[in-house]
Amino acid sequence: MTARRLLRALPLTPALTLLLLFLAGPIAYCVYIAFTDLQLTGQAHASFVGFDNFRTAFKDEAFRNAVWLTLVFTVLSSLVGQNTLGLALAALMQRASKPVRTLTGGIVITAWVLPEVVAGFLLYAFFRREGTLNAILDALRLPRQNWLFTLPVLAVSFANVWRGTAFSMLVYSAALNEIPGEITEAAEVDGAGGWRRMWHITLPMIRRSIATNLMLNTLQTLSVFGLIWVMTRGGPGDKSQTLPLFMYEQAFQKSMIGYGTAVALLLLVVGSVFSAVYLRLLRAEV
Repeated sequence: MTARRLLRALPLTPALTLLLLFLAGPIAYCVYIAFTDLQLTGQAHASFVGFDNFRTAFKDEAFRNAVWLTLVFTVLSSLVGQNTLGLALAALMQRASKPVRTLTGGIVITAWVLPEVVAGFLLYAFFRREGTLNAILDALRLPRQNWLFTLPVLAVSFANVWRGTAFSMLVYSAALNEIPGEITEAAEVDGAGGWRRMWHITLPMIRRSIATNLMLNTLQTLSVFGLIWVMTRGGPGDKSQTLPLFMYEQAFQKSMIGYGTAVALLLLVVGSVFSAVYLRLLRAEV
């Protein structure tokens, strides 16, 4: 029996080896670095400092600010923005004509497939003081603002919603297509309006897709770096400095690789907490 099991596992050996070499290995090395005072410059040897990097992080007001902004950015752009807008677009496109579906889907998916840096520059041009949004406000005789200075978190959250909604739309479109048409027709015959059908039929039947989409969107949003870096570089000051930008600043601008890696591990913990919650919800549905 043991020989047979080993024989069955043999085809998986190359894949497991690659995972250990290129995934588990770097992660283990990063965990080690997080407990050292490794720096990029001016240091011959790194010393083991235990939990000092983590203690420093929790005492650092800039770190706490980055955690708060990361949560705000994630809730606004992922849990509320991409999720809600993606579901709304998917529901509307089900009833729209084919040309409207094609045009809407093409526009939304184009924003998704754009490289993050390109999307960042486009949204920077939209929100900057002399940008498109203020030009529209001028045309409507409304007061203009320096959006990237006064409301940077809202600006980058909108940018992430604009770029990432297509994924939610595709997930929900597939889920809505799986709902049997006779159930919706029976609800219509019974006099249920659109909102009642959405709340009592559609949402309960696609709840697993909702949980899966929320988990994937949350993990992607927690790691957003290029979009915010291009638009605001975490500024003004640290008003839009999320954890990935804070980690980059500590590790590569201030040369504190050990401390920056510790922050990266804490970001991994935040993502794990969100994942655990969503997986718990998924298991509860079984």
